[in-house]
Amino acid sequence: MEIRNIAIIAHVDHGKTTLVDQMLKQSGTFRDNQQVAERAMDSNDLERERGITILAKCTSVVWNDVRINIIDTPGHADFGGEVERILSMVDGAVVLVDAAEGALPQTKFVVAKALKRGLRPIVVVNKVDRSDARPDEVHNEVFDLFAAQGANDEQLDFPMLYASGRNGWADYNLENPKQDLSALFELIIKHVPAPKVDQNAPFAMVASILEYDNFLGRVLTGRVEQGTAKLNMPVRVLRSDNSVVETGRLTKLLAFRGLERVPVDEVQAGDIVAVAGLSDATVSETIASPEITEALHATPVDPPTLSMTFRINDGPLGGREGKKVTSRQIRERLFREVEGNVAIRVTDSPESEAFEVAGRGELQLGVLIETMRREGFELTIGRPKVLTRINEETGEKEEPYEEVLIDVDEPYSGVVVEKMSLRKGVMQDMSPSGGDKVRITFSIPSRGLIGYHSEFLTDTRGTGIINRLFSGYAPWAGPIAGRRNGSLISAEDGVAVQYSLFSLQDRGVLFIGAGEKVYSGMIIGEHSRENDLDVNPIREKKLTNIRAAGKDEALLLTPPRKMSLEQAIAYIEEDELVEVTPSAIRIRKFYLDPHERKRHTRQRSEQS
Repeated sequence: MEIRNIAIIAHVDHGKTTLVDQMLKQSGTFRDNQQVAERAMDSNDLERERGITILAKCTSVVWNDVRINIIDTPGHADFGGEVERILSMVDGAVVLVDAAEGALPQTKFVVAKALKRGLRPIVVVNKVDRSDARPDEVHNEVFDLFAAQGANDEQLDFPMLYASGRNGWADYNLENPKQDLSALFELIIKHVPAPKVDQNAPFAMVASILEYDNFLGRVLTGRVEQGTAKLNMPVRVLRSDNSVVETGRLTKLLAFRGLERVPVDEVQAGDIVAVAGLSDATVSETIASPEITEALHATPVDPPTLSMTFRINDGPLGGREGKKVTSRQIRERLFREVEGNVAIRVTDSPESEAFEVAGRGELQLGVLIETMRREGFELTIGRPKVLTRINEETGEKEEPYEEVLIDVDEPYSGVVVEKMSLRKGVMQDMSPSGGDKVRITFSIPSRGLIGYHSEFLTDTRGTGIINRLFSGYAPWAGPIAGRRNGSLISAEDGVAVQYSLFSLQDRGVLFIGAGEKVYSGMIIGEHSRENDLDVNPIREKKLTNIRAAGKDEALLLTPPRKMSLEQAIAYIEEDELVEVTPSAIRIRKFYLDPHERKRHTRQRSEQS
């Protein structure tokens, strides 16, 4: 059977996973009466909750006796490590672009990677049924984007379809009857070349995705670059420097058939398969017949730009809400993550029982923390720090920069420009984008964006859209002002009381409600002034035997500001931590004891 390998790439929320759902349905992969979850490819709980793809997934459909292997890739820049590896497995790409939003930074990121690999993308302008759709303008935007990324004449002559993934149709012309996706299937078969592979050479493949299975152990997915793999055949695993990682046998061969992974006895070059039976092999390593001595080329991955310190939970409530609390358990889990996620790096921290975890961005590390929390871990997390480097030629300190594209209603553009400039952002472009909206492009240090997202939503009344993309390293931009307000810090251990919280409302914004556990050193709110303030949230009203003439006033508490995990991580300062347990997210000072806190504050001010 002929094979076509394609990746579906696009910006986050432009409809990749929904389109793949329709391709599976219309190719007859599902039975007519089969119950299939919406966005079937987003199988992970976090993906379903957030509505984004985090892990790349493989599936396959058969159309007119041609097997089309489809890889649904993440659309968020923080998961770019996944996208890069996936592109090395495919011979073509479908670039999906929203008919209203057009080409956004992540589209630019994935298109640049695809063009660099020499792929000739198919462009699908999706969601043309939106009321604010502008398909022809978006077509021109995509052409300009390809040209700006150095596309050759062959790549610039891309075929284009209009589509509505949700309604399950695609066509060359908007005037034609909107029936099904057959135009897309036929275009993939005609435009995407079959894999160029040597069937007669010894077996070799590069592992692109690693996952764990309770029954099979380590499962490695990749494309067979040459030869044939057979069940139980002996193999050796090679690093990029041609050194041997291990030798073993392929105890399980799995091919993708629809949403299922089906055991097979033999796989041919060009097919995308999963193998099991190896104990040490990991992503970017070559799995090959014993006679192969040179590793296949594997795509290098962009380096991490942000790091956080993961520590044990040493607070007074530590060990009460989670089952996995020791540094040994945290260490094992983090190093297991590194094996399958090439965009994450873990090193031991100089601080005892702590680890430095570096990744592509706040969202990627936030997803890792949330996953660990759901697995029963208790952690404390430090403020994110950018990873700097020294330029070898100039000796200058450099930091990561990002390109930020903001769509915002015109009345709010002034405050956005002002806030971005305070964070060392430099405006590159500002243009109207229709419907009283403007599109503004900035270049800004990555650390300037830490903690900005929630402030941005407040400033734009929730109507603004912000998209960011790592653009490279540039000279250190100098100090950036952090949070201006101090913290309200609990001075006591116990349970917060309504009477006490009512009297503290005037001092600032509270993060907790009545009945919540507190401890000395825990941050329970944001002070209305710049200094930190120790308060007592557990003080109860003194009762006397004298009857008051008037009734007590009803104590009405303003609802507390509840922070998500990402908001809490972005909110904290250098001397604060986020305490993460399976049932709670709390913010606390690094030093819980007030005297120790004052001593370290004094030492810091003397050093500076």
